[in-house]
Amino acid sequence: MSQRSFRTLFVVICVITFVPVMFPVFEIANRATPIVAGLPFGFFWVVLWVVIIAICVALLYRVDPDNRGTEED
Repeated sequence: MSQRSFRTLFVVICVITFVPVMFPVFEIANRATPIVAGLPFGFFWVVLWVVIIAICVALLYRVDPDNRGTEED
């Protein structure tokens, strides 16, 4: 993967994972009911997106072209 395509992928993933926790989009999840996994839905929504963001960052780390070099001690 080239550096340019990686940067494009990075920006797209950052935007896609940031938008759901911003004000206008978060309003669809900003309620106390239903209770999901013992959490109010709004809190569950934020926790869910934090987990999704962590997974996306781990995947981006794996495909990062700058991370492909050999490690020297």
